[in-house]
Amino acid sequence: MSILLHVDRVTKIYKTPKGPIESLKGVTLDIMKSEVLSLLGVNGAGKTTLSSIIATLHPATSGDILKNGVSIYEDVVEYRRTIGFCPQKPNVDMMLTLEENLMFAGRFFCLPDDLIRERIKVLLDQFGLVKYAEQKADILSGGYKQRFMLARTLIHKPDLVILDEPTVGLDPHVRRDIWEVIKQLRSSGVTVLLTTHYLDEAEQLSDRVCLLDKGVIQLVDTPENLKKIHGQANLEEVFIKLMNEKDEE
Repeated sequence: MSILLHVDRVTKIYKTPKGPIESLKGVTLDIMKSEVLSLLGVNGAGKTTLSSIIATLHPATSGDILKNGVSIYEDVVEYRRTIGFCPQKPNVDMMLTLEENLMFAGRFFCLPDDLIRERIKVLLDQFGLVKYAEQKADILSGGYKQRFMLARTLIHKPDLVILDEPTVGLDPHVRRDIWEVIKQLRSSGVTVLLTTHYLDEAEQLSDRVCLLDKGVIQLVDTPENLKKIHGQANLEEVFIKLMNEKDEE
């Protein structure tokens, strides 16, 4: 596997009334092409901060991110054309129909209208949303809103998709539907960066997992290797074991 993104010594310091908070402390990480990489850690570990910086939603305080060997900050606009970001909370325009939302998203990425219409047709069919195409987004249930968020994320065929807690609060069968979408993305050559609190989700989907703690990467490995090394039956037990060991230090 070849490297898609190289995160190079990235730090993030937030200024607060009580003083600076260092959320990321020199994080270095390779993200490979066509893999699912899950960011794991307790609340405040730095997962969302790291994924937000990679998505260019927030600037790094220091460090760099290289895509195919070139700093993303040399041309942020062009970099953004190649990534898709799906936030945890739906931010769909509820006053527009699904088709109108997707048309707006396509134009945001400067796609020609005929290509947007083609992509709309494909995505609505792929996510089982055809019957809602001319309905306003506010009629969708939570699960269907999340499906639609994923459809919108893919409108421009990104080669890196960043998913921030994509299955929080969803019914089990809807979660499994989202899992299948993620597997299909990987099979089609798309890289997926997944932030999740669900260890079963990370175990099922990930080629590798990255464990963050207090802004520092503790390990990067495959779920199978971690289970073998730590003698545990599943990734959740590995995670609990590692956290208990940290508490004892």
